[in-house]
Amino acid sequence: MTAKFDTVRAVEWQNDTLFLLDQRLLPQQIKMNEYHDAAGTAQAITDMVVRGAPAIGIAAAYGVVLAARDAYDRVKAKWREAITADLDTLARSRPTAVNLFWALEQMRAAIATLDGGDPVAALLKVAQAIHTDDIAANRRMGEFGAALISEPCAVLTHCNAGALATGGYGTALGVIRSAWAAGKVTQVFADETRPWLQGARLTAWELIQDQIPVTLVAEGAGAHLFKQGKVKWLIVGSDRIAANGDVANKIGTCTAAIVARHYGARVMVVAPTSTIDMSTACGEDIPIESRDSAELLACGGKTIAATGATAWNPVFDVTPATFVDAIVTERGVVEQPNATKMAALMADS
Repeated sequence: MTAKFDTVRAVEWQNDTLFLLDQRLLPQQIKMNEYHDAAGTAQAITDMVVRGAPAIGIAAAYGVVLAARDAYDRVKAKWREAITADLDTLARSRPTAVNLFWALEQMRAAIATLDGGDPVAALLKVAQAIHTDDIAANRRMGEFGAALISEPCAVLTHCNAGALATGGYGTALGVIRSAWAAGKVTQVFADETRPWLQGARLTAWELIQDQIPVTLVAEGAGAHLFKQGKVKWLIVGSDRIAANGDVANKIGTCTAAIVARHYGARVMVVAPTSTIDMSTACGEDIPIESRDSAELLACGGKTIAATGATAWNPVFDVTPATFVDAIVTERGVVEQPNATKMAALMADS
């Protein structure tokens, strides 16, 4: 169900089929792709048809349902053994987003409780619960994060941590949606977010769908923007948060956080607790995905770099906890995060 300032959905399950909004085509084309098996779902995650840590986890959960349906159709009571390869394929689709592995563990736990009968209905119920719980968590985070904004101000967001990156409503954009509705956000700035331009193509598009005004800026304009003094918060999502509060997010987040703090703005990271990896001590231990250099050397299918130039294309960077003012989760807010505070937050998990 959608409401005002919440009209975008990137992952849907309808008529026994997984539908993913192809985010590679936005904003020029709105196209829902159909997926009927785990291999196709895993490829969609790898190819960034779907992206954003929570959305990846949700898509993978539905991918397990598709795998189970296929396995049961093929081998009936031996479906549990037959599904193993598909689970491994889904797990390999993206290495950094911990929500992927969290969702797969939820599905593995459900699989362990089932007998040799048809597993599809039971696993679909678990996947749909992961999806609906994510939306509910995002709404809670929206309220918690908006409460941190003490006076009306402009905000900057990096990459896309909205409905497109989640089950719906969004993490960072969920806070912005809630704060906008409450009159606490006067202007939203989105940086381009190279090389995939998620800020330009996705965040700007998503906010426009909900009639929230957005101003696009080049990433290099961030320091000058913060220097003006109007932007009081940098609000971002995360793909993995270490046990000490270090935050892995889209490449460029660390730069934006350092600049924000230098000019007196605050840094808010918004992510569900499924993004927090207590088995990873610090940011140095987080695996950082690198992608094809062609993503930097070309844009829109056209080469933009000088012939012979090479490229280094890490997808994420790590922002040290010392540059983070608040981590907002569905359980509550951790201000000035450190290992002790993160452990307290996760004590009941």
